[in-house]
Amino acid sequence: MGNWIINHGLTAFILVVWMGINIFLFVWFYLFYDLGERFFYTRHLLGSALAWARAPAAVLNFNCMLILLPVCRNLLSLFRGSFVCCGRSMRKQLDKNLSFHKLVAYMIALMTAVHMVAHLLNVEWYNNSRQGVYDKLSTALSNLEDTKNTTYLNPIRITDLDPQQIPTYFAFTTIAGLTGVIITLALILIITSSMEVIRRSYFEVFWYTHHLFIIFFAGLVFHGAGRIVRSQNSEPAHNATFCKDRTEDWGKIPECPIPQFSGGFPQTWMYVIGPMVLYLCERLIRFIRYMQTVRYRKIVMRPSKVLELQLMKRGFKMEVGQYVFLNCPAISQLEWHPFTMTSAPEEDFFSVHIRSAGDWTDKLIEIMQQLPEGAQGPKMGVDGPFGTASEDVFDYEVSMLVGAGIGVTPFASILKSIWYKFKESNPKLRTRKIYFYWLCRETHAFEWFADLLQVLEKEMDERGMADFLTYKLYLTKWDDGHVCHINVHPDSDVDMVTGLRQQTNYGRPNWDKEFEQVRKENPTSVVGTFLCGPEALGEVLAKKCGKYSDVDPRKTKFYFNKENF
Repeated sequence: MGNWIINHGLTAFILVVWMGINIFLFVWFYLFYDLGERFFYTRHLLGSALAWARAPAAVLNFNCMLILLPVCRNLLSLFRGSFVCCGRSMRKQLDKNLSFHKLVAYMIALMTAVHMVAHLLNVEWYNNSRQGVYDKLSTALSNLEDTKNTTYLNPIRITDLDPQQIPTYFAFTTIAGLTGVIITLALILIITSSMEVIRRSYFEVFWYTHHLFIIFFAGLVFHGAGRIVRSQNSEPAHNATFCKDRTEDWGKIPECPIPQFSGGFPQTWMYVIGPMVLYLCERLIRFIRYMQTVRYRKIVMRPSKVLELQLMKRGFKMEVGQYVFLNCPAISQLEWHPFTMTSAPEEDFFSVHIRSAGDWTDKLIEIMQQLPEGAQGPKMGVDGPFGTASEDVFDYEVSMLVGAGIGVTPFASILKSIWYKFKESNPKLRTRKIYFYWLCRETHAFEWFADLLQVLEKEMDERGMADFLTYKLYLTKWDDGHVCHINVHPDSDVDMVTGLRQQTNYGRPNWDKEFEQVRKENPTSVVGTFLCGPEALGEVLAKKCGKYSDVDPRKTKFYFNKENF
């Protein structure tokens, strides 16, 4: 339990607080509408569906207020810079912004479903009451005149249509009904296109449908203006308990004046206006950055169809492990894609390595391959840099870096920065040991990164610090040709796959063995474990961090950090 609290305690606390607020809002508003005297007559027409419609609406308002904040990247970067004094645990929460964004979206989807079903029942019961299907009181309430003060209770005022068509007509001709249909359809498209299989295989579908959030929020602001849920006014005084069985005396005796009703004041806009303004500022900053000139320093086509872009932009400053969003108008005016920078802060340019992984990257690689030697590439918009978990790597005495495939990119930046720090004999370097693990499916995936490792290997040997960097490369997919080649050259000083002194391992790491070794070699250290790779591997490493951490503050502790895009 102590190990779990070390790695996940603050995250769990934040989720408990968030869920507690949701539960409180739901229960509070459910009881408000289910027990409130002002809604006595409304409940007579609608029953418990009234409370079941309004309670989710309150939860929706709260979560719609939150949904935009985790995707305000510049705001999060500002917080990350301001919260340095608050320690790594608080900054780790900012790295989980997309996970929280998804969690809030799931809550919005659930509450929308409950709200929608309840209102479908409400419209049906309003219509039946209007047609006189129910008791005398329901009919009397539905027949109240629509005076100049709009004091009616039943929002269905139509009587000259086929009763079967009235609910449909109501849904598509009233403000509440029409905006409800629009925002529900927009939400369905947004959520379904966000599924992993769609986002990975058809990113453009995800990207464009996700921008339906503009329609969603516009509809949300106007949705409450329909005021279809109405409550009894306090003036004139009308005792519903006494008068409910005396409908024929309404307006004839002082105790039972004709009841008057009004819709509640729309409140959703008050919840979302602040986040909407912040998000507009966010988009304005992105546009300004898009307009800034970006120059190409070098364009290199690496093995494994990996494109390296070395770019320069005035006033651009970065830290290790950060990422940028790139936009190429020649491919798409609207699409922005995240890429981790592989350059070091000490260099006078910033670079990204782009692997062929979809239509956008394929088109970009094709454009760059067709350029004449030494020519500038197409216009490139750059938004960033933005902080990630890897930014904190030098805050730990010992770091374990785990990259899978192209997920090695943030660690390229880190290892380059270490190289520069050693060259400059930087006294601020706290890190005294780095373990680097790289898992690849194919041999040629190692080629573009092997040069950097060779330079680091040579640099550490010359300075007598060969033990500072321990790296292990794992080939997870191979054929018989690899095995035969190794058998022919069993005594080679360098690895046949990478050209490095460290021999390539075949298969996957035994993480229990690796963590045990790190703990044994660093018995009193705080170890930061950093991953840029798939979720499944992240779950494994998170469990190992908990398993091998010691509650005793004098012994080894592992903190898990994962890149999230």
